[in-house]
Amino acid sequence: MRGARLVLLVCFLCLASLAATGCARRAGGITVAGSTSVQPFAEMLSEGYTAAHPEEHVSVQGGGSSAGIEAVTSGAAEVGMSSRELKGDEKKLVRVEIARDAIAVVGNPANPVRNLTTEQVRKIFSGQIRNWSEVGGPDREIHVVTREEGSGTRGAFQDLVLGKDVDVDPGALVQDSNGAVRQLVSSDPNAIGYISLGLVNEAVRAISLDGVAPTAEHVNAGTYKLVRPFLFVLRPGSESSAAGFIQYVLSPEGQRSLAHEGLLSPSGGK
Repeated sequence: MRGARLVLLVCFLCLASLAATGCARRAGGITVAGSTSVQPFAEMLSEGYTAAHPEEHVSVQGGGSSAGIEAVTSGAAEVGMSSRELKGDEKKLVRVEIARDAIAVVGNPANPVRNLTTEQVRKIFSGQIRNWSEVGGPDREIHVVTREEGSGTRGAFQDLVLGKDVDVDPGALVQDSNGAVRQLVSSDPNAIGYISLGLVNEAVRAISLDGVAPTAEHVNAGTYKLVRPFLFVLRPGSESSAAGFIQYVLSPEGQRSLAHEGLLSPSGGK
């Protein structure tokens, strides 16, 4: 009887050890954090990766580009997501460009304005133009929608459109994700915002800039200029912790998935 209890105890300890090992592996998986622009694509890629590698766990979280870079710097995440270029001390991190994305200026489908110049967009978002009639539209107040401070999309829009010396109108409506900007613009005929081209759908209308529509063909031809990188960033020396996932993202399969969602190959990609 004592021997039987001893066998049961050993079996229990073995099972407990295996369970603990499995939980530790899952808890110690890859955390990917940062840009809400990159987030939906990273979530899609993580599903494809874990389907092929069920023993690996990839957790994807938002928070914004700056937050993701900080998470990697502090060790809270293995991989940061950024939808803007690295700046200053951030350049010490390992930069992996997984795709390119165009920023589309979007309006409500009911708004007849289909084309704006870059200068008009600059004046609209800085508050110098406040009525649609000033740009060929109806006599209605323009409702500007922008992203929050720290957003990679806002940082890229600032660099590519506004420039260093022009700020977003302080009266603009601030949203914390591309999806929230799209939702607000889709429900307001007088609104204008900017989102990732990969997230443009029938709910909003992409506005041409200087006569050039935001399309993959125009981005690849270099005629549409509002283009930014989608980055994974890592701490130097930690690349091996997420090597399998990153290899999958850069593989033909991963790149096909991103292309299907409207993103473009990394700079120099085929």
